[in-house]
Amino acid sequence: MKGGGRCEAVCVGETMAMVTPVDPAPLETAELFTICAGGAESNVAMYLASLGHRVAWVGRLGDDPLGRRVLKDVSDAGVDTSLVELDATAPTGAYFKDPGPERTRVFYYRRESAASHMSLSQLAPILREPPPLVHLTGITPALSPACDEAMSELMVKLCTSTSAVSFDVNFREGLWSATVAAPRLKELAQQADVVFVGLDEAAALWRTRTPQSVRSLIDRPPLLVVKNGDQGATAFHETGSDFVPALKLEVCEATGAGDAFAAGWLSGWLRSLPHTKRLRLGHLLASLALGSTADHRALPNDRELKGALSLSNNEWAVLKLTARSQSRASRPLLAELEER
Repeated sequence: MKGGGRCEAVCVGETMAMVTPVDPAPLETAELFTICAGGAESNVAMYLASLGHRVAWVGRLGDDPLGRRVLKDVSDAGVDTSLVELDATAPTGAYFKDPGPERTRVFYYRRESAASHMSLSQLAPILREPPPLVHLTGITPALSPACDEAMSELMVKLCTSTSAVSFDVNFREGLWSATVAAPRLKELAQQADVVFVGLDEAAALWRTRTPQSVRSLIDRPPLLVVKNGDQGATAFHETGSDFVPALKLEVCEATGAGDAFAAGWLSGWLRSLPHTKRLRLGHLLASLALGSTADHRALPNDRELKGALSLSNNEWAVLKLTARSQSRASRPLLAELEER
């Protein structure tokens, strides 16, 4: 890795150029747009870097203006990008967010992208000096047969290394059908040490309806986190399970919130925080993503994060984030509670 130091975490997967309206307006009518890096794994890496962790992102981009822009965005966020490859023969993928009153639709243009040509040889440096954590998602095996094969080989080799493997199911119906994805994603999840899955995607894939039924299906990983939207999240672990309700907030649009949640939880795991505080940190980061059309947001200061983690259960249950507190990192996250 860059600088010769050992990373705490390495995130592997595709990052694209994301085009999104500055305001949450539909693509057809929006007038102002922004371009930035957008990808599940790099989102996690950037949030981990914002939380003070030494982290790398490994991917493949086109050697084109969008690829170089994406690379700069991720690097400027404090992420080690020294293992990212630029491909002169394939383009950088792109996607467009189309915010609507009910939900945000996403349009992908990633077929035959540079990332779809990733191979295990590019990932070999990770295996030579395994980090404490490697974060993967279910998006990568859906990109191409080559990516699926690389994922299989990497998982097998990581299982015999000192790295813990984090796997976010991240089912993308636009990439493959639930019929095809369900057995493959279950297989990969069962090989991981930490698994994240939304209850909605678990229902689409495996027809499971409760966190407990998901745990019965994904029973091998020591740690399983089941997210249930605005209800909260349940973490299953060696000694039982813990549930922490989601924060009450005003949602701008939801894309990227799952990545932010995973990063917050993983930061808590890297810091050996109790299970409930890992879940709280996940909710806090997700709330920032939910308050913006961007996938990655600046974080509040350490004092505010520590304050939110130290709230009593009753205080946490009544904490509500306003649009203002979500949109301005300088606005204390706890302001709504302090003003009560």
